[in-house]
Amino acid sequence: MSAGTEAWFDDPLVRPYAVTGGRTRSNTLGLDLITLVVAMRSPVEVADLEPEYAQILQACQQPISVVEVAALVDLPLQVVKVVLSDLITRGLMIFRSATPAHETPDQNVLQAVLDGIRKL
Repeated sequence: MSAGTEAWFDDPLVRPYAVTGGRTRSNTLGLDLITLVVAMRSPVEVADLEPEYAQILQACQQPISVVEVAALVDLPLQVVKVVLSDLITRGLMIFRSATPAHETPDQNVLQAVLDGIRKL
């Protein structure tokens, strides 16, 4: 490889796409920014993990929010959500949503809060 060329997987735009196999959304589990995740096993116990999967599994040895995981591993949030969904589906992690789906805030209340903030 010449001095001026990089490997395709080192390209900051290609690498996240490659990590997730081209998937950009994996919201079947309803993971949001404050969903808590925790690993059920250490990456050492799982033989065939890709490096990013192992890094995320290691970061989640204690309960941690999705957004904190993204910050720790320095990957885009959507990539982290896809990887976390994969790990949860494989039984390597568990999660708990901070806000149950049936208790989502009322749209009118959120709009009133936003309007109030804009008036400040």
